[in-house]
Amino acid sequence: MRILVLGGGTVGGSIAEVLCQQRHKVTIVEKNPDVAEQLDTELDVNVVVGSASESSVLFQASGGSADLCLALTGNDECNIVAASMAKEMGATRVAARVYAKIFRDLSTFDYQSHFRIDRLLSSEHLTAMELARRIRDTTSITIEYFARGQIEMQDVIIMRSSHATDRKLYELQLPPEARIGAIWRNGKTFIPTASDVVEVGDRMSLLGDQDKLEEVKKMFYIQSFKKQSVIIAGGGETGQHLAQVLSNRHYSVTIMDANKKRCENLASAMREVTVVHANALRRNDLEEEGIGGADIFIACTGDDEDNIMACVEAEALGAKKRMAVVTRSDYANVISRLGINEIVSPRSVMTRQVIGLLNTGPIVFRNSSLVGGGIEVLEIEVQKDAPVTQGTLKEVVLPPKTLLAAILREGFTLLPNAKSVLQQGDTVVAFAHAETIIDLVAAFTAPKN
Repeated sequence: MRILVLGGGTVGGSIAEVLCQQRHKVTIVEKNPDVAEQLDTELDVNVVVGSASESSVLFQASGGSADLCLALTGNDECNIVAASMAKEMGATRVAARVYAKIFRDLSTFDYQSHFRIDRLLSSEHLTAMELARRIRDTTSITIEYFARGQIEMQDVIIMRSSHATDRKLYELQLPPEARIGAIWRNGKTFIPTASDVVEVGDRMSLLGDQDKLEEVKKMFYIQSFKKQSVIIAGGGETGQHLAQVLSNRHYSVTIMDANKKRCENLASAMREVTVVHANALRRNDLEEEGIGGADIFIACTGDDEDNIMACVEAEALGAKKRMAVVTRSDYANVISRLGINEIVSPRSVMTRQVIGLLNTGPIVFRNSSLVGGGIEVLEIEVQKDAPVTQGTLKEVVLPPKTLLAAILREGFTLLPNAKSVLQQGDTVVAFAHAETIIDLVAAFTAPKN
């Protein structure tokens, strides 16, 4: 693929290196001549020196012919403008890295749709989601967001029988805002039909609105687990995102931060989270906040060394599980010796998102690792006059072993039914077995003239 990377800093440079290793044709636009020269020397890429937000620079970098444009500079506004310009010039897919939460907040303004950007990437938000995935209890295994954060997926395990087990799915009358996307049973994974049943011991993937997913979980008695205590060191974007995700799942969450003003802002924004003005690097502060009794301690202060040291102290005080956000890859060999159970790298989670965008045709994003058993989760864009637009979902022909789980249309999320009609420009979240993906994509593709 022809990939244009705007910004050759820490994030852009590391992602460009991975793309080169996968033998993609990469062009990097970098404003700093010294950084550009280093990239030109170290990587097998074409380097253009200049500002990513200038049209002449994008033309020089052949932005209009890119299969994928990644705007990864350190400036949100520059990334949004540059990605939008590349899309207008003809780039097939564009993604922009953003830090400020306002750019992903649909309640104020839909920046993504307005600027025709296919994906907004926040390394802080993605890191928080990865940390949440690593915090596993007996019921919830995976947490993932699709369709611009409006659709959530959770994997849950059926621990005991209830009035909802051993009954056909059509008899359960599940909320229309929720779907059972896949079921794992006895080493095999399958996409259920209306006549399938859920059995004790099954792991099932739920997809839909968060509140409705909680209703479904209650139907299967999978809310009865011990509340775990989580202490987060660092109240920045990553810590705040993580606290919001965990508090919504009935964890007891405390945020520690050394900045008093930030603590005041967090306390007013998150009533369900305990916010403490304390320094996670001070042993006395950790002892005072009861770190020794915490089930999970997470260090995400924004500094690798501080995160590592905070986890070392937390282990000494008795915290049961310690996790840290660490950017530098050369720390990996040392961390395992320091009593840190899990590390999450913002670079790695961002790179995985980019890998998921390396698609052609109508596929916007795909992930083959979330569900397992040969089932992939895809976001597919409906093209003009595609076969799926020629009738209701009951009337159009779709390959077996697939499930259309959600539709994103003009900023709103819809859950499809037999009477739904797909339109050009819709984005559909689909579950599909690997062997059916080619036929599924064909159904969303514009016919050849």
